[in-house]
Amino acid sequence: MENKNMLASILFSLIGFMSIAQGPPPPPGFPIDGGVEVLFLVAIIFGALKIMRINKKET
Repeated sequence: MENKNMLASILFSLIGFMSIAQGPPPPPGFPIDGGVEVLFLVAIIFGALKIMRINKKET
């Protein structure tokens, strides 16, 4: 009988501790490194085409 009371009091105190516990952290932010490389590549290609067109008009 004493073991049941001891177990009940331990479980009762642990339930109270778990209900006050801190929640999970917020999810991480959205990574931007994947799209930046593609954008940089497109900008280089666009700039090269623009320079080629300007050079073609001058000659």
